[in-house]
Amino acid sequence: MRYEIRVEGHLSETLANAFPELEHVAMSGQTVLFGTVIDEAHLYGLLTRCQSLGLRVMEMRQVPE
Repeated sequence: MRYEIRVEGHLSETLANAFPELEHVAMSGQTVLFGTVIDEAHLYGLLTRCQSLGLRVMEMRQVPE
């Protein structure tokens, strides 16, 4: 499954590197993290990682393959 996670603000390279399995792009005051999510546990792990880094998730959605 492919997912897109939008977080508030532009991530530094250090913060972006906390998500090595995802690509990222900054746009309109947000950063979009996107890539393949293996299963539900992986998805929850990504969200937990966002929370532990103090990132505000604006939107999360599954995108077509």
